[in-house]
Amino acid sequence: MLADTKCFRVDELTVQIYNTEAEMARDVAEIVRNYLQNLLQQQDTAAVLLATGNSQLKFLDALIALGGVDWSRIILFHLDEYLGISADHPASFRRYLRERVEQRVQPQKFYYLEGDTLQPLAECDRYTKLLQAQPIDLCCLGVGENGHLAFNDPSVADFQDPYTVKLVKLDAINRQQQVNTGQFPNLETVPQYAFTVTLPLICAAKKIICLAPDKRKANVVKDILQGSIDPKCPASILRQQAQATLFLDRDSASLYQLK
Repeated sequence: MLADTKCFRVDELTVQIYNTEAEMARDVAEIVRNYLQNLLQQQDTAAVLLATGNSQLKFLDALIALGGVDWSRIILFHLDEYLGISADHPASFRRYLRERVEQRVQPQKFYYLEGDTLQPLAECDRYTKLLQAQPIDLCCLGVGENGHLAFNDPSVADFQDPYTVKLVKLDAINRQQQVNTGQFPNLETVPQYAFTVTLPLICAAKKIICLAPDKRKANVVKDILQGSIDPKCPASILRQQAQATLFLDRDSASLYQLK
C-alpha cells in the first residue's frame, strides 16, 4: 500500500483512500493478484464475480498487465446485464467483459448472463444454479450514483433477498447514469429492465473489493459511510461485511468527514 494512503474502518468495512484513481487501481490490482495467487496455492480453481463500468477500467488493465495469475484456473461470472440487448451491443456487459477480460486472459470458463434470452425467468434459474454450485472467492464491485450494487437499485434492493438472480426494473437515476457515462445516446435507448445478482449472493463472497473513484461518486460515498445501513442506499450493506474493502480516490472521498 502507498505510504500516503489513508486506511480506516467504518463499522466492519475497511476503507482505503488514494490520491488518484491510477494509484488506487495499481494497488488494488496488486491486492487482487496476491489474493488469487495465495488462493490457488490452496485450491484447484478460484471463482470471481466481475463488475463493469468506468470504475473498473484502470483496475482491470492494471491487473492483467501485472501478470502472475494463472487464469486457466479462474472461473468468471458477472454481476448484471441488460434485458433485451445482444452480446455485441456497444453497451452490453458481456461485450465489455469479453473484450476487456476474456479475450486477453483466457480464463478456464466465463459464465455470462444471456441478456437477449427469449425466456428471462429461465435465465435467472440457469444462472442461479451456476452460482450456487460454485462459491464465490472474490467479488469485484462498483457503486452507482444512487448507491446501487450491480443493478440492485434502492427501489428493488433487499438485504434478505430470497433470490440469487432476479429481473428488475431500473430506476431513473440509474438509467440516466448510463447515458451520462456514454453507454447510451439518450434515456429512451436505455433498457428499462435488467438481470442482477442479488445482495445476499454478493455478501456471501469470501472477499469483496469495491472501487468507487471520481467526483461523481462523492455524494453516494458520503451516504454509504455516514448514513444509516438501509436498502435506500444499497451499498451501505458493505458496512456489515468484514471481508469487504471500499477503495476511493481523493475526489470520491471529498465529502466524507474523517473522524
